Amino acid sequence: MIQYEKALNPKQLEAVTTLSGPLLVIAGAGSGKTRTLIYRVARLVEHGVDPQAILLLTFTRKAAQEMLDRAAQLADPRCRLVSGGTFHSLAHRILRAHASILGFSNGFTVIDRSDMEEILHSLLPDLSLSNTGLRVPKRGTLASMMSKAANLEVPVEQLVADEYPQFIDFAVHAGRLGRLYARYKKKNQLMDYDDLIIYLRALLMEHPELRQRLARRYGYIMVDEYQDTNRIQAHIVKWLGHEHRNVMVVGDDSQSIYSFRGADYRNMFQFPKEFPEARIIKLEENYRSTQPILTFTNAIMERAKERYTKCLFTRREGGAKPRVVNTLTEPEQAVFVVRTIQEMLGRGRRLRDVAVLFRAAYHSFELELELARAGIRYVKYGGFKFMESAHIKDLLAHLRAVLNPDDAVSWGRILRLIPGIGRAKSQDIIEWIRQTGTGPSALKEWPGRAPEKVRNALAQLSELLVKLTQRDITPSKAVEMTLEYYGPFLEQMYDDYPRRRKDLEQLALMASRYQRLRKFVDELVLDPPTSSVDLTQGLPDDFLTLSTVHSAKGLEWSVVFIIWVMEGRFPSAKALNDPLAVEEERRLMYVASTRAKDELILCYPSKEDSHPWGYEHYLYGPGSNGLSSFVSGLPPEIVSYENADRVHVREEFTRQSPWQHPDPTAASAGDSDFMPGDKVEHPAFGPGVVSKLVDREKVEVLFRNAGRKLLHLAYTTLHRI
Repeated sequence: MIQYEKALNPKQLEAVTTLSGPLLVIAGAGSGKTRTLIYRVARLVEHGVDPQAILLLTFTRKAAQEMLDRAAQLADPRCRLVSGGTFHSLAHRILRAHASILGFSNGFTVIDRSDMEEILHSLLPDLSLSNTGLRVPKRGTLASMMSKAANLEVPVEQLVADEYPQFIDFAVHAGRLGRLYARYKKKNQLMDYDDLIIYLRALLMEHPELRQRLARRYGYIMVDEYQDTNRIQAHIVKWLGHEHRNVMVVGDDSQSIYSFRGADYRNMFQFPKEFPEARIIKLEENYRSTQPILTFTNAIMERAKERYTKCLFTRREGGAKPRVVNTLTEPEQAVFVVRTIQEMLGRGRRLRDVAVLFRAAYHSFELELELARAGIRYVKYGGFKFMESAHIKDLLAHLRAVLNPDDAVSWGRILRLIPGIGRAKSQDIIEWIRQTGTGPSALKEWPGRAPEKVRNALAQLSELLVKLTQRDITPSKAVEMTLEYYGPFLEQMYDDYPRRRKDLEQLALMASRYQRLRKFVDELVLDPPTSSVDLTQGLPDDFLTLSTVHSAKGLEWSVVFIIWVMEGRFPSAKALNDPLAVEEERRLMYVASTRAKDELILCYPSKEDSHPWGYEHYLYGPGSNGLSSFVSGLPPEIVSYENADRVHVREEFTRQSPWQHPDPTAASAGDSDFMPGDKVEHPAFGPGVVSKLVDREKVEVLFRNAGRKLLHLAYTTLHRI
């Protein structure tokens, strides 16, 4: 038997031993939230509850699995039988069994964000706007409109008017596009990420017998990170627990940072209204940070307009006040961070103990260059879109077309890889497949007109798809066979095909963990890799972490730097005119600061525009020169205000920096003589800045609108501005 009284503090113990009825646990950062959930799972199983009657909902499958493994090691191996996973994986599991109630087949395909963008773009011609002169949003913006409207449960027209006023003339057409998109998905047996939870809620609300059956199956419900749920997910929790009321939700309203995907921190305040008999327990003892860091984070949240009152404290002794360092310019900010890390390494600190956090992925641009110059290994989290990479989507499209013959998106993608087959011809082939009901083996018999070369290519594609339909094929074998077929296309389309091939080989490694092809493909969409570290082979044991704050949530390091702590950057300039958005930015700062265990250093370049070539200003527009309003004004008893050692930093920057702009009058200077920091113009991607020289023939460029691109100078047009 576990000695709960010795393992838990009084508030944790109260939460763990309250087994029946609704329970709201307000768990401050570092207060042992995960430990509390693990011990409560163990307690339920120890008291005779069937593990399969316990449902643990988290926001990543990995988090649920780790909790259940720890509970199994702590108490009873049967804890691994607890039903754990995400809202979307639960919805997917239930919908696979009951999709027919909603008019879908059980073989529907789950589409990801880039599929959604492609479908919406393909439906635009149906709006007949080509001669109207109306500005149409880009496909990514269209997808954001549809997804956020779905999550917030407002008409698309209203969302466009409220959040995209620059497209107000498009609002009515956005509503029409949303209806076309819904019909397209139903026709092609597709569900997007938002549909999964929307349809699950519909099943629970509209079908009492199924709801009661699920209530009997899941007699105890536990929800982690409840502050990150949207209203649909909150309704799912309400209906799943409607019969037995054994619902425990755990969260921290001060860490709600996902409103851009519909999360509503007010669900924390609404829970006691949905379950009036709910007990409320606050976990305020912090096991992570020193008291000076907690005093700082408490001070940040004291200014919040709406929050559950709590005050984090720790029994740890000692610790220095957080440092707020003015580095004057961005290059000096980068050099200061690198120099400080090097000094820490000299005192015995390891790279893995240190993280640099930032509000947006592009904020680390200069720092990455300085780290590379100093030879410091790092891994960056945030902004990583593995599943949205074209080569990944190309390969997976072959597998998805086999699993769902109605998936026109995947069919179109694999057909258009073949030279000579464009959008119109691919649509003709897809329609022929649909009308005739022919399988992949008949693809080479398509009756349309096409050159012999195209027919041979269709025959090769047909041969691959037939092999992929074999009943005993393993997911890893399917990926390997598809990669063998796709390899020549990869080499023709991409200069950096060796790197992309490694990604695809990593996909085969992932597939080897699965027994069934459908499960592999579905889970890649439901739980995709989230950072480069998930895919890196041979990663060194010791590396520095660079991360956006969103990607750092739930993690901790001994030392945390937060850079660009400036008004207009953190908080973001986009949020400054919206009080609700500013409050979310405040919570982001709280999350970033509470990642630190021993040292917290906040940096800001107060003279942003003094960058020698002003590329940051050029790319992203002017920002404020002032310290973030979240930090400014805090008394010196809470933070230490400092200026960077400018003499040393300036000498270091002048000595090491390869950013010295080349003399434009030099005889050797030509369009191929680029240097990091050069402002450039590309005919397709527009303005940007050279960020890295890969070799004599390749450069990496950070474009204002297109992001990072690797360009081969022999095959592209790039002009220095």
